[in-house]
Amino acid sequence: MVSEKMQEALNGQLNAELYSAYLYLAMAAYYEDTDLPGFANWMRIQAQEELTHGMKFYDYLIQRGSRVILNTIEKPQKEWDSPLAVSEHVLNHEKKVTGLINELVNLAVNEKDHATNNFLQWFVAEQVEEEESAGGVLQKVRLASDSASGLLMVDSELAKRVFNAPSAE
Repeated sequence: MVSEKMQEALNGQLNAELYSAYLYLAMAAYYEDTDLPGFANWMRIQAQEELTHGMKFYDYLIQRGSRVILNTIEKPQKEWDSPLAVSEHVLNHEKKVTGLINELVNLAVNEKDHATNNFLQWFVAEQVEEEESAGGVLQKVRLASDSASGLLMVDSELAKRVFNAPSAE
């Protein structure tokens, strides 16, 4: 069993992951509304990944004999000025999540909770990938933002993305 403080922090991260999924679904809906189905696809897959991340925290808490406590999920933003604004929001949000994961690692280290630290290392690596992916999309949108045809090319590329569930590790 993890400490009460760690249990509270892990439940907080579970809630943050569910909020991320909710936010990314709101972004997908924005893109659907603006006739950019490829961008919407990319955001829906982001949402699926965040739900998977949340379930990893859920399962870990159960595995460690701790209590899962689900809190209210904040209502996400629903409007943005442009695809560029959405892409910037995604990268900034991923950086925020990276900070939350790092805080959890720090807590695990301070509490000498080696099992939780080990569990969290998957998320440390995952956040490197998440920031790289979001940054790559942002760069493409920046390059294409002044060109409708360029934006449609990025949309077409993002439409090809498929969800790949993370490994069981």
